[in-house]
Amino acid sequence: QRHFEKSPYKFQRFGCRWIDTLHNGGMGYPVNFTGMTWSGFRPSDDSCTFGYLIASNMFAVVVLKYIDEIFTEMNIEDADFLAKVRNLREEIEYGINTYGTVIHPKYGRIFACETDGFGNHVLADDANIPSLLSAPYLGYCDVNDPVYINTRKFILSKDNPFYYTGKAASGVGSPHTPHGFIWHIALSMQGLTSTDPNEIKKLIETLVATDADTGYMHEGFNADDATAFTRPWFAWSNSIFAEFIESALDKGII
Repeated sequence: QRHFEKSPYKFQRFGCRWIDTLHNGGMGYPVNFTGMTWSGFRPSDDSCTFGYLIASNMFAVVVLKYIDEIFTEMNIEDADFLAKVRNLREEIEYGINTYGTVIHPKYGRIFACETDGFGNHVLADDANIPSLLSAPYLGYCDVNDPVYINTRKFILSKDNPFYYTGKAASGVGSPHTPHGFIWHIALSMQGLTSTDPNEIKKLIETLVATDADTGYMHEGFNADDATAFTRPWFAWSNSIFAEFIESALDKGII
């Protein structure tokens, strides 16, 4: 929560892409206190531009709620610890609501990808999880939450700098992979958080059609040519795809 004031953590790597290391002497760019927890890197392993990664803080809110529920259900008596858990959760959620949303001129109020607490934001979404797209999957909000709906429309549009459209597919990619590469895990997550049966069916068809006849999901693939891809076998993406298929079966969509 107070990275610059209290954290000893620094990370520097030399002779690499700028996105593979933290700048400012390994501390990352300055941040202001918001109540949220600081992150040096995104789930894709790329460094954060601004240190408060909103999706990761959403995940933290959910996990802190789990801890509260476990202690309560198991009748574990530790009032001081539970007070700290609840206070941290409240502070993080306050930070998300106060610093982690912006008014977009086209979509209205949306969640930002990152912020520094000084009024600067990254408006985008990255493919890997936790992502803004995955907020209902994580349990942070409902799929019908107005801010999430606005954010989803933004993410799945050309206004998201990492959303790509090509001959093979359309979907969310990442600066971690080449420009124009869509991630299978993001397509599966789009399906897992969709309420539209037609969208779900189309996403399944796209996922099956873009495995380059390998029988596996990949990391990223070229939006125009699915035979150009990164990571020939990506267990995390395969697992999320399997979960997506199970979800579609449970809903009677396939």
